[in-house]
Amino acid sequence: MKKAMFIGAIGCGKTSFIQKLNELQMTYNKTQTIEFYNNVIDTPGEYVEHRAMYSNLMTTAIEADVIVLMQSATDPRIVLPTGFSTMFTKETIGVVTKTDIATNQQIEMVTERLRDAGAEKMFEISAKTGANVQQLIDYLRN
Repeated sequence: MKKAMFIGAIGCGKTSFIQKLNELQMTYNKTQTIEFYNNVIDTPGEYVEHRAMYSNLMTTAIEADVIVLMQSATDPRIVLPTGFSTMFTKETIGVVTKTDIATNQQIEMVTERLRDAGAEKMFEISAKTGANVQQLIDYLRN
């Protein structure tokens, strides 16, 4: 499995997906610091929401094979700036989360924002319902 580093705003679903990926019980767990699980790196949302923390992301990315940019389909903010992925020398993919509670227009808007940030391949998932989660897991395992 590729070692994936998950980056996204507070509450976008990074930890929920990681729990699903590792077949853990789905519980709310606010990530306070960078956490390592098997082949996964979970980063706190504050690291992307506060530019002063970007250096922590760049340093930690050295350990990853793929960067996973995540954003909730229900979050209209521009969380990841244009070209965000250029700070990494790794493959970067995008994941739109919480698609089970979003409109098609919201999903499309966030998809474009992730592409603008530099995501090369896109996934639209719901960790809650499991929609398209297996596709993302399969991608990370190959």
